[in-house]
Amino acid sequence: MNVLMRRLLATGIASLAVSALPLTAQTVRDDSAVPNTGLNLPSTLSTFGKVEPTLRKATAIINGEIITGTDVDQRLALILLANGGKVGAEEVDRLRVQVLRNLIDETLQIQEAKSNKIEISSAELDQSFARVAQQNLKRAPEAADAYLRSKGSSQASIRRQIHGEIAWSRLLRRKVEPSISVSKEEVDNVIAALNASRGTSEFHVGEIFLSGTPENAAEIKTNGQKIIEQIRKGGSFAAYARQFSEASTSSVGGDLGWVKAAVLPKELSDAVQEMQVGQIAGPIEVSGGFSIVYLSDKRQVLVADPRDAVLALRQMSLNFAKDMPAAEAQAKASEFGKAAQEMGGCGRVETVATKFGAEVVDNDQVKVRDLPGPLQQMLLGLQVGQVTPPFGSQAEGVRVLVLCGRDEPASAGDPSFDQIMAQMEEEKVSRRAQRYLRDIRRDAVIDYR
Repeated sequence: MNVLMRRLLATGIASLAVSALPLTAQTVRDDSAVPNTGLNLPSTLSTFGKVEPTLRKATAIINGEIITGTDVDQRLALILLANGGKVGAEEVDRLRVQVLRNLIDETLQIQEAKSNKIEISSAELDQSFARVAQQNLKRAPEAADAYLRSKGSSQASIRRQIHGEIAWSRLLRRKVEPSISVSKEEVDNVIAALNASRGTSEFHVGEIFLSGTPENAAEIKTNGQKIIEQIRKGGSFAAYARQFSEASTSSVGGDLGWVKAAVLPKELSDAVQEMQVGQIAGPIEVSGGFSIVYLSDKRQVLVADPRDAVLALRQMSLNFAKDMPAAEAQAKASEFGKAAQEMGGCGRVETVATKFGAEVVDNDQVKVRDLPGPLQQMLLGLQVGQVTPPFGSQAEGVRVLVLCGRDEPASAGDPSFDQIMAQMEEEKVSRRAQRYLRDIRRDAVIDYR
C-alpha cells in the first residue's frame, strides 16, 4: 500500500466519442477504399451536430454514478500542478478528455470492488492522504488541503484517487492473485539465465503501456507521440505513467525496476539495448498496443557497480556579489580553484574556505549514482583527498567537492529466488488485470452528457 500511496496524478492524451444531437449535418467525403474493420462503414461519413469530445462541461453517468465537470477540473488541476503548469492550451483540452476517461475507469474499479464487498474506511483514507500530503506536497494535511484549493483542486480529488487505487489493489488480490501461479521450475530457469549472463547489461526501465487494436492503432500511436513530446518538453515520465499507462505499474510511475533485456518483449529489448541513459523511445508497437520506454539507468548483471560506492564529501561554495564584473569573478574563481587543488586534502578545507569567504557543507553518505552524470565521472577518477575542478556559474556560485572517503560497493549477490518469483507474479497479475478491466468496461452502462 505504501507504494500505491506515492501516486500523484500526471498527464496523458486520448480521444473520447461524445453523442451528437441531430442538428446540422457535416459531411466528409473520402473516395479511397473503406478500411476492412468488420464494422460495415460507409464510404461517405455524415455526422449530425457538432461533435466536441473536449467539451469543457462534459460529464458522464457510469452505472448511475455521476462524474461532474468539477470532478474533471479538479483532477486536471492536479495534472497541471504535477507538471509545473508547463502545458499548452491545446494540450489542456486533450488532457481534459483523458481525465474523464481515467475517472470513468476509476469509478468502475471502485464499483466493482464494492460489489465484491470491499470497502475502504474514512480513517484509512485520512491516513493515506496524510502520507501523500507529506511525500508529494511536503505539507501537513490541513495545509495541503488549502494549497490544493488555491490551485483549483481539492483534497477530495486525491482521496478519491487513493480510494480507487486501494480498492482495485485489494480486488486484484482477492480475485486475480489467487489464480496466478509461478512454478519453481520457471523461477529456476530465470535464475539460471541470469547466472549465465553474469557481466552482461541490465536496465532500469520505465514503461507507459497504451492498449490498442488494429482498428485504432494509428490513433493510439499518435497519442503516444504527443505524450513523448510533452515529456521531452520537461514533463515527468513517472507522472505521465501514473495517469496514462494501462499497466499495473502505473501506480509506481511505470517503473519496471531492474530487468534484463531478455525478459522484455523483443521489441522493447531491442530498443533499450540501443538507448543511452536518460533517453525515451517509442511509441513501440507490442502485443496488445504500444509502449513508451524510458531508460533511467543501466549496469552489469550480478557485478558490483562502482557507482554504488558511498562517498564522504566536503563541498566549498563561493558566491559572488551581483554587481561584480565578470572578469573579476572569473579571476576569483580561478584563484579559489587553484587554492583548493593545492590545499592537500580535507583537513585544510576550513582554512581555504575562510580565506575566500566560502561556505562549507559536509555529507558522508553520498552514493555516486545519485550525483549528476558529469560529477559521477569526475569523482570516480579521484583519490581520497583530491578535489574536483571548480563548477557552477557566476549567478549561482562556484563549487568544488573534496573527496574525504570512499566505501566501495559490496560484491553483487546471486539473484534472490523470492525476488524473481515476486517479479514474475507481478507481471502475470498485470496482464490479467488489464483483461479484467476491459471486461468491466464492456459490461458498463455509460451515458455522456
